[in-house]
Amino acid sequence: MRPVVYAHRGASGQFAEHTRAAYLQALAEGTDGVECDIHLSRDRELVLIHDHKLNRTSDGTGQVADYTLEELRRVDFHSWKGAEIPPGFGTPDDQFLTLLQLLEILRDYGKRIKLAIECKHPDPFGAELEANLFELLEAEGWDAQSCMLGNISFSFMSFDPDSVERLLAQVPARFVCQLLEDVKEAPIARALGLEDVVGSPELRKAQQKLAEGQQNLDAKRVGMAGPGIEYIRQHLEQVTGWVESGLTFRVWTVNSDDDVDLCIKLGIQEVTTDWPARTADRFAELAPPSA
Repeated sequence: MRPVVYAHRGASGQFAEHTRAAYLQALAEGTDGVECDIHLSRDRELVLIHDHKLNRTSDGTGQVADYTLEELRRVDFHSWKGAEIPPGFGTPDDQFLTLLQLLEILRDYGKRIKLAIECKHPDPFGAELEANLFELLEAEGWDAQSCMLGNISFSFMSFDPDSVERLLAQVPARFVCQLLEDVKEAPIARALGLEDVVGSPELRKAQQKLAEGQQNLDAKRVGMAGPGIEYIRQHLEQVTGWVESGLTFRVWTVNSDDDVDLCIKLGIQEVTTDWPARTADRFAELAPPSA
């Protein structure tokens, strides 16, 4: 069957990630689902942004957690991409989204749509991130056992095993995805402003969290495995064993023909991609549509 295709932070190949335009484009393309990352603002609002800092995807600087929602709304999150916002996709001033606003967009869509929410950690507010997430969903009428809210079908993800534990305490394991990527020294060193992190507590902690995430998959404590495409290439034997064990795989970020071909070869069930329509078309060429 053709894998389920999630638009990674919306149609982020075409429009700035996590913006109104990116999600509306994904829906216009008829994607199976969309994916988002959540952080808490200083006033504890759930906002859509991948990084802990604003620098990469806006004209702002500093930590997301240091800004109130009102302050974040005054930051430009779309111009860096250089994509013109088409009519009907909102104005430049309303591209930044909260999780609640994304839910409104998806409910207005009307058709069945999947939403994968990633809880980003480490977060300055710790377990408040998951607590506020489920408080918001429950207030909107979400059902924990089916993970449905109207036309929206939810699943939840994190790289952090502690976050995964909190997710498992709220929803059935089949709706929880343990994300994985190899620990690399260079990004940790950059984040800490150091030249070398070998033997550092930060590196050891990252390695321990990866090991715990792998153990979650070995024990099938979660229903979904979420490795990156490069992780799969580096750990084919391990991944094949998990596939054969019956775990559902949601692989990120599947953008190239080679990525698609590998996912088909392994029998991957779900992918996230920056280019949902193009990736879905490539899958359709190689695999029959799902029932």
